[in-house]
Amino acid sequence: MDVTIRHTEPSDFEGVQSLYTQPSCYSGTLQLPYPSLSNWQARLANMGKDHYNLVALIDNQIVGQIGMIIMDNPRRKHVANIGMSVSHQLQNQGIGTQLLEAILDLADNWLALKRVELEVYTDNPAAIALYKKAGFVIEGTAKNYAFRDGEYVDSHLMARLAQ
Repeated sequence: MDVTIRHTEPSDFEGVQSLYTQPSCYSGTLQLPYPSLSNWQARLANMGKDHYNLVALIDNQIVGQIGMIIMDNPRRKHVANIGMSVSHQLQNQGIGTQLLEAILDLADNWLALKRVELEVYTDNPAAIALYKKAGFVIEGTAKNYAFRDGEYVDSHLMARLAQ
């Protein structure tokens, strides 16, 4: 499987929106069901200077996305938060690993970030294993972190410090 990782372009809004129409993608993140094209078009066209967004493509079709936002507080400029999703049909095939490696390379080797943080639902063992493999550790658990599918769910707060 030939996967291409590249920076998101404003014209990618349809592919990214399509990704987040999948129940596994919106329920595993803080996205809502029924994402609008106009919302994703605006988001990708108006990313801030400290926002980085990569997509994974197979045969020019978007099959995964990862975003990273560097904190804007001057005392937290060394920190970023990430979030990602991979198409349901292609999970557990290395695409998430490739996206994560690419964004961490950017964080470590180009942006001089010292800390990368994320939140992951406690009932997502595959994602937790992926993040641990990449050097993230669980620093705590937030009870009732988010409302999903009619109930509150917990989330692990994970972080990785640059070497």
